[in-house]
Amino acid sequence: MGNIIQSDKVIILDRDGVINHDSDDYIKSPEEWIPIEGSLEAIAKLNAEGYKVFIFTNQSGIGRGYYTLDTLQDMHEKMRKLLLDLGGHIEAIFFCPHTPEQRCQCRKPKTGMLQELAQRYQIDLAQTRIIGDSLKDMQAAKQVDARAYLVKTGKGKRTIRNSNRELEEMAIPVFKDLADFTSNLLADKLE
Repeated sequence: MGNIIQSDKVIILDRDGVINHDSDDYIKSPEEWIPIEGSLEAIAKLNAEGYKVFIFTNQSGIGRGYYTLDTLQDMHEKMRKLLLDLGGHIEAIFFCPHTPEQRCQCRKPKTGMLQELAQRYQIDLAQTRIIGDSLKDMQAAKQVDARAYLVKTGKGKRTIRNSNRELEEMAIPVFKDLADFTSNLLADKLE
């Protein structure tokens, strides 16, 4: 398996709404997969500073029949190529293809994807940072004692509007976007 990853140098990102623009109609093709301004550059900056970046993402569009596993792989290939052009990369992508009705253990806010990631890469999740745009992302992060951060992109503003009390109870820091989070992290402005 190679080197054990230093847990406090691990960043786990939600995909839709954090890295790329989201849609209530789902992102169903590589053409619809459009990066949020500054997000890919932020990942490359994190990589350059020694951070290992992972993705955990609910992709129920597969279970709903909106797109196939091959199409999801094509979207991820587009992301990887764009990142490579900037000198960045993703260590691994964990995704849940199930619908809520399937009651799996991997669909956020459940923690199956995070537990699999931690086991596979020997990571202490309590030392990692998780960035998302939804209450489900924050709930999953808090259940594994990770440090959770919300971005206002994607569904972030809606999450703040609809779940402000829960976010305050969980003491979730909020950032404009992934680039803003990254700037603060690299400037040592986070705990």
